[in-house]
Amino acid sequence: MDTEQTEAPHFRVIGLPGIGMIEHGDDLVVAIVDALEHSGLTLEHGDVVCVAQKIISKAEGCLVSLSDVEPTEQAKELATATNKDPRMVQLILNESSEVMRHKPNVLVVRHKLGFVGAHAGIDQSNVDHSEGEMALLLPKDPDASAAALRDGLQKRYNTDLGVVITDSHNRAWRMGTIGSAIGCAGITVLDDSRGGEDIYGRTLQATLISRADALAGTATLMMGETTEKLPVVILRGLPPEQTLSDDPRQNAQLINRPLDEDMFR
Repeated sequence: MDTEQTEAPHFRVIGLPGIGMIEHGDDLVVAIVDALEHSGLTLEHGDVVCVAQKIISKAEGCLVSLSDVEPTEQAKELATATNKDPRMVQLILNESSEVMRHKPNVLVVRHKLGFVGAHAGIDQSNVDHSEGEMALLLPKDPDASAAALRDGLQKRYNTDLGVVITDSHNRAWRMGTIGSAIGCAGITVLDDSRGGEDIYGRTLQATLISRADALAGTATLMMGETTEKLPVVILRGLPPEQTLSDDPRQNAQLINRPLDEDMFR
């Protein structure tokens, strides 16, 4: 009898402590490298570095003072209908291409980046309001942000990595938020298994896996959503041949369903 043992695969989710309070102009590559060295860690081939959108936005200067926002009549009308600050509504409109739905306390829009969600991803939590009310917008080009971060980390560690920028999204028909990918570099974003076979030889017709969102959701469990202060998480142990990709077309824009396939507009 064959007694040879096959080693079971190991998957690790590593929260990176030591990322300080990020401000406009900070170099996130330097911040991550410093935190890794302080923790006695390094990056390995096949690692996926997941970074919370909030520190990307702060480093890129996406913080806006509400005192600088002048609401339009449309913003004022929507603010009345949604019980929101007209200045916040104006920022939401500025960041959106279409208002999808609204009701008291909720304004659902299609962000300029293509995804649909509440309030255009604009956040006021974990932001310093000591000098007046502030709002943090999403990065202008999260895929480019991910690519720049990946390039810097790969050069520092001389290895192949993936980078995912995560954000918390709500979902139609489901309660609660979940970590989603809004920026990607160096990973297979969509895993298209259509045309393949299941374990019984049946042809797969509709199996399109959002690997990027799965990675983001996993990392968000470690990052947390409130006071955990772990905006960077390393996913280690995934098969590099399935996870990594050097195809620049593999970015987070692929996840957005085309408008002509949107059955809920």
